[in-house]
Amino acid sequence: MSGQSLLVPGELSPPRSVPGSIRRPEYVGKPMPAPYTGPEVQDSDTIERMRVAGRIAAQAMEEAAKHIAPGVTTDELDRVAHEYMCDHGAYPSTLGYRGFPKSLCASVNEVICHGIPDSTVLRDGDIVNLDVTAYIDGVHGDNNATYLCGDVDEESRLLVERTRESLNRAIKAVKPGRQINVIGRVIESYAKRFGYGVVRDFTGHGINSSFHSGLIIPHYDSPHATTVMQPGMTFTIEPMLTLGTHEYDMWEDGWTVVTKDRKRTAQFEHTLVVTETGAEILTLP
Repeated sequence: MSGQSLLVPGELSPPRSVPGSIRRPEYVGKPMPAPYTGPEVQDSDTIERMRVAGRIAAQAMEEAAKHIAPGVTTDELDRVAHEYMCDHGAYPSTLGYRGFPKSLCASVNEVICHGIPDSTVLRDGDIVNLDVTAYIDGVHGDNNATYLCGDVDEESRLLVERTRESLNRAIKAVKPGRQINVIGRVIESYAKRFGYGVVRDFTGHGINSSFHSGLIIPHYDSPHATTVMQPGMTFTIEPMLTLGTHEYDMWEDGWTVVTKDRKRTAQFEHTLVVTETGAEILTLP
C-alpha cells in the first residue's frame, strides 16, 4: 500500500450560501430531521422527480471529480459541486443536515465516510471518495464514487475497482420478492474473495422526500434485513470495503469516520428504484 502519511483535520472555510429561491429540505436550521412516516414504495411522480434529483447529483459529482488532482484541496471540490447544484436549482442535501457544514463529503484514503471538505490538499497517490446528494422538487438523489488522484499504487487501485464491482453485483441482485439481505450477502461474499473488510455500521438507506427514511440496507449478510423488496421501493446501496478491519474510529468533529487500523477504504453508491424485473439506477449523469 502507498506510504502516504495519515490524514489530519484541515481548516474549514465558511459554509457556502444557497440562493434564496432554492427550496430547502425541512431539516435545514434544525438539529435533526423530522422522522419519516411515509411509505417506502413511491408513486410514479415521486420516482420521476427522483430521476431529476439523481441526475443532478451524478452530474455535480462528475463535475467535481474532474478537478481531482495533486495540489487541489477537498474544499475546492466542495465548491465545484455546490455551485453546480445551485446553478441547476438544487439544494446540496448534506449542507446543514444534522449540522454538517459542507455540500459534499470528501473521504480520502483511510476515511470510510463523511469526510468534511477543508484545506486538506490532495497528494499524488491518494484515493478520494466524493459523496454528493441533491435535493430538488421535494426529493433527494444520493450517489458517491471513489477516484484515483495521480499515480495510485496497485493495491489501492484494485480496491477501488473491486468496490465498484461489488456495487454492480449488488444492484443485479435486486429483485422484487427478495429480502433486502440478499444485497449484503452478494457484497460480503465477493469482498471475502480478496480478504477485504466490509463496513457494517454504516449502511445504505431508504431515500425519497426524506434523505434517510429509516429503511436500512446492510452491506453484509444480516439475518435481520428481512424486508421484502417491492416495485417502487427507493433506496441506496453504498458498500464500503477496506484493506483491513471493518472497525472504525471517529474524529472529534463527530463526522469523519476512519478505519481503526488506518488502512485504505473505498466506497461506491447509487440511488435505485425496484422495478418489476430488477432495479433502475436513478443516479446516472
